[in-house]
Amino acid sequence: MLKKKKRKKKKTRPKTKKKKLKPTAACLDNLLAELPFANPEIKKEFGIITSEKSLKKKRKRTLAAESEDDAGKKKKPQRPNYFVSIPVTNPKILTGIEAIQDAIIQKDHRFSKAMIPAGTLHITLLVTYLGNEEVNMAVCAMTEMKDTLLDMLQGKELVLPFHGIGHFRSEVAFVQMAEGEHVIALTKIAETVKKSFEEKGILVTDSKAFKPHLTFMKLSRAPKLRSQGIKKLDPKLYENFEHHKFGEERLARLDLCSMQKKKQPNGYYHCEASIDFGEKHVAEPDDAELVSLSKRLVENAVLKAVQQYLEETQLNKNRHADVSPSKTEENLNDNEHRK
Repeated sequence: MLKKKKRKKKKTRPKTKKKKLKPTAACLDNLLAELPFANPEIKKEFGIITSEKSLKKKRKRTLAAESEDDAGKKKKPQRPNYFVSIPVTNPKILTGIEAIQDAIIQKDHRFSKAMIPAGTLHITLLVTYLGNEEVNMAVCAMTEMKDTLLDMLQGKELVLPFHGIGHFRSEVAFVQMAEGEHVIALTKIAETVKKSFEEKGILVTDSKAFKPHLTFMKLSRAPKLRSQGIKKLDPKLYENFEHHKFGEERLARLDLCSMQKKKQPNGYYHCEASIDFGEKHVAEPDDAELVSLSKRLVENAVLKAVQQYLEETQLNKNRHADVSPSKTEENLNDNEHRK
């Protein structure tokens, strides 16, 4: 016990951390000089940096490059918001399309929201996305291409006849344009419009082959139909119009239209610019055909009413004929007993 008391406690000295010496730029250069690629050109090839300042610069450059790559990956293509089109205004064509729409709605009222309003019917030549500055560029392109298009037409009227019904993947129904030289001429006009836009640096988003048509019905306009089990259009909905001649539209104007801006009072799209090819002269046969179509619609309505009347009359006759002779004899006997 005495020995333990005599032991003296050793004083503990505080441990001091050894300071790590940071290598200087000169030191790094000396060390690198001993390596087999001390040549500065080789250093550059292998990305060897000899000072802290250059290291910091390189870090900044790599971070900037990575951020640019990330921005490029995140950037998605813009959805189209403008299109170039030919408005369709022939009353005969509009009346015929409204007749199809009415016939389809009568078969199934749920399709009413899938119909395209008659006031917006058009032939699409080009679809694209335009920013604020690009809208002005597109307007300039429309103005500049007018003379080229007039030279292509050579003063002749371009007549576009519509005949029959078609569809895209049974999701979009449209009136077809009849085949002929007019389709070739219209395709050249569409290509000229596209080229004029591209020369202004405007990217045309529609890469599909040009097929002129008049869309009158789209399932995408009524998303609720899918939840109700309607994913495709049944051709029976418009089978009575598959070979119908709807009429002719004469090229009178090209419009640069907005998909997003408020529509005009007449129901047509907002137009940023237009190319007028002169007044549209509607021939007399078109008016005569319009009258005949109206008569046909009235006649069909009258025939249906007459047919319904005849069916009801026949049913009433059958009911009277079903009364058995035995019942009539019983009635007579009862009357005699009463007397």
